[in-house]
Amino acid sequence: MGTLWKAAGDFMLLILETLHNLTGSWGIAIILLTLAVRILLHPLTHKQMVSMQKMQKLQPRMKMLQEKYKDDKESLNREIMNLYKENKVNPAAGCLPLLVQLPILILLFRLLMNYNFGSIPFLGFISLEGSVLSTLAQAVALPETAKIGVMSVLSGVLANPSGLVHFTVYGGNFLLLIVVGFLTWAQQQMSSSGNPQMAMMSWFMPLFLTFICLSLPGGVLLYWGVSSFLGVAQQWWITKKTSEEMQEKPVLHKTKPTGKE
Repeated sequence: MGTLWKAAGDFMLLILETLHNLTGSWGIAIILLTLAVRILLHPLTHKQMVSMQKMQKLQPRMKMLQEKYKDDKESLNREIMNLYKENKVNPAAGCLPLLVQLPILILLFRLLMNYNFGSIPFLGFISLEGSVLSTLAQAVALPETAKIGVMSVLSGVLANPSGLVHFTVYGGNFLLLIVVGFLTWAQQQMSSSGNPQMAMMSWFMPLFLTFICLSLPGGVLLYWGVSSFLGVAQQWWITKKTSEEMQEKPVLHKTKPTGKE
């Protein structure tokens, strides 16, 4: 298993370095690799998103059935299965594709986390090596021996606020972080629309992930931003298509319960 895992990592590294040799830019190489991974995983992510979208559309009907058959579990389970069948929904389809694609995403994430991209910034202002915190520490002249963390960088900014004028040092990574946070929020909003139980999570998760991303290298943020943008576009298209299909084919609940009403 370890050998297979290493071979998969080496293959992904080979692709990244080949793309760099072809384009001459690590940033473009990361974008192209992200596109390749999204295309490879498209059948799985598409199936996962469609299933989740249909499950959300069926939530009002699910609640009606739960209320109607709250004292009859057997009839409730039967009617829910009929509802899934009529709408061609498989609840497991929302989880299994994620499990299958997870190893690929872990490999890509580890590669971007640990690879030495050098000191040349992408587009002239995004450090693929540095994080938002490390570039901020550089801008405010925090000692190289100082530990890079949220509190230490914040202390450095308060001690030397004039360092913030060096926006070109940290601005690219900072703006990229904002874009990643916004796209994550947008995707959460689209996937949780109409579900009040997920409303809080749709705000909490983007804030939490944005905080985590403070210390991630710009290469990872670039991958995350491109992948999130494609995810938002795919989510929008699937939401639109699913809404049209389920409006054109309204669910006709034909099966009548036996015994209890």
